[in-house]
Amino acid sequence: MEAINKGAHGNVSSSFALTDNAMLDQVRDTHSIEPYFIDVKPILSIVEDILNRCAPTIHRVIHGTAEYTDHTVDEKIGPVGSDNIFEELSHIIHKLSCELYCKCSGGDVHASTVLLCKMIASYSWEAKVVLVLAAFSVNYGDFWLVAQKCTENPLAKSIAILNQVVDTIEHSKEMEPHFDAIDKLIKAIIDVTKRIVEFSELPLEYLSLDTPSVSAAKAHIPAASYWTIRSIVACASHFATITGMRHEYTGTSELWEISNMTHKLNSIRDHLTNELAHSRQQIEEMRYDEEYRNLIRLLESIHLDNMKKPVSIEVLRRKDVLLLISNLDLPLEEIEVLENVYGMRQDILYEMVWIPIVDRLTDWKEQQQYKFTELQSKMPWYTVTSPLVIKPPVIRYIKEFWNFDKKAILVALDKQGKVSSKNALHMVWIWGNLAFPFTDEKEESMWRAESWRLELLVNGIDQDILNWIKVNKFICLYGGEDIDWIRDFTTRVKAVAKALDISIELVYVGKKNAPKKRLERITSIIEREKLSLYWPDHTSTWFFWSRLESMRFSKTRHGMTVENDQIMKEVQTILSYDGSEQGWVILWKGSTEKARANGQLALSTLKDFNAWQQAAIDLGLVPALDNELKKRHTAQHCISLILPGIGLDLPQKMTCAECGREMERYFMFRCCDD
Repeated sequence: MEAINKGAHGNVSSSFALTDNAMLDQVRDTHSIEPYFIDVKPILSIVEDILNRCAPTIHRVIHGTAEYTDHTVDEKIGPVGSDNIFEELSHIIHKLSCELYCKCSGGDVHASTVLLCKMIASYSWEAKVVLVLAAFSVNYGDFWLVAQKCTENPLAKSIAILNQVVDTIEHSKEMEPHFDAIDKLIKAIIDVTKRIVEFSELPLEYLSLDTPSVSAAKAHIPAASYWTIRSIVACASHFATITGMRHEYTGTSELWEISNMTHKLNSIRDHLTNELAHSRQQIEEMRYDEEYRNLIRLLESIHLDNMKKPVSIEVLRRKDVLLLISNLDLPLEEIEVLENVYGMRQDILYEMVWIPIVDRLTDWKEQQQYKFTELQSKMPWYTVTSPLVIKPPVIRYIKEFWNFDKKAILVALDKQGKVSSKNALHMVWIWGNLAFPFTDEKEESMWRAESWRLELLVNGIDQDILNWIKVNKFICLYGGEDIDWIRDFTTRVKAVAKALDISIELVYVGKKNAPKKRLERITSIIEREKLSLYWPDHTSTWFFWSRLESMRFSKTRHGMTVENDQIMKEVQTILSYDGSEQGWVILWKGSTEKARANGQLALSTLKDFNAWQQAAIDLGLVPALDNELKKRHTAQHCISLILPGIGLDLPQKMTCAECGREMERYFMFRCCDD
């Protein structure tokens, strides 16, 4: 007989090949064109329970251990409402049991298999297998139930004598290899039966008839059913033989047949398991595609309110909603700043919901659950109950339509559920709730009213600086991580202030992406040596640099460059300074008067203060310093600009804010050793 049709995923195991195609054709011919489908799971559940309970009984009988006692109280087997199914099928199970243990025992196994299949021709393939297995389990279970109870129950003892159960018990040790072989075959039969039933439960509406997994199943299920029923027949026949004989029986050919059948069924089980996995994967992909298309239609439609969105809770009705989308590596600083903005909403009617995105290809582990719970506990806004409730179609939409990729985004939805901004996080960082209702139009109008001033840099970070601006103080912001340069620079600034008899407020703002522990070491030296002021909390430093990045990104989105926008030029200059190995300086007087330079140029200029001291007296410190820096600035420089993110977050071309030349582009992979 030729091998069963090859599936889409490789060759069928050689042990899954039939020896005679005609035998399988005979079984197929007994099958009804329009089979009768029944719910076989309640029956299979009870059958499996019977066969599983027989195994320990056999072991105790063979080895003469203590009487088995079931301590389970009031255990209910099978689903509620399954009584009608048993009542309907009890007659056919009884008839099959009689045929199986009377006419089928000891004869032609194939002919007996065909006979049983004719009796249940009108049933589906999975029903045929389960019904025959149920018929086998009835007598098999009866035998071992009597064997278990015959030493304590007179009725069971009398039945045991008539059915030769006593003889079997007395010589059970000699027959142990036969019982072991039958037990292994029964386990293989149950495994394959489960796979056949699982195939019948696949939602085939997602698969076309020419789908490889469907065509493979159509070819494999009849053959798998045949071999399973044939194995049940062989198992029943061999069991009837060994329980009706005397201990002098020593034949081994039946043992070989049972073992060979077990091997064949295990191969069938493995193949069906693979086909099931492929079919389920394909069905899942098609279901996700369907849900994804529905999601696109839903989110691109205009609704009377936003309650049709995935986050469908009453409290969000007719409110603007901000969806905070992130992975589980969301920085605590980001949560802290958002919490501050969220808490200052006052009469602004918007709500926020956290949508955590996790990789479903990796197992959801206890550590991830702990991380989720920890982040969730720090959020005063709404969150989903678990990242696992976010379905793959939703994740796919978020990534493809909202461009989410690791870095957190804040998607703004208006009262009708329409997306007003695919990422309002930059607006929130720069202007907070002043940017409400967080639309692209609002962002553009905010920039039109904005100018480069010190308030734009430190608003929401340092109230002392805002107070100093009001009284027109000298304020010097500086950054970097070279502590020797910091010592030298701060000393020179203080000397200049003393020479001019003025007060300069020095504030250290750290370095973008520098490890937290490294910044803590630097600020501890600054404090110990009283070099300058600094922001003691890491959140302020993080927020300062995040706002600059947000300004750059927001300006880029609106088509601004260093050539046509002053704010963009100043922001990129600071980011470029920070990208170098040296420090940097911006000296302000009040809100708008400023002078800036990289650390090397600023320090060398301050060291040569005597050369331009009179200009500082005549013009004022900031204009004089600015003039001096411009005179000393040369084209011989090299700065770098490190931009976080990938894809849409990276411009194709970047111009140097210092010299105007186009910058070369490199890729850098960085790990922060925080």
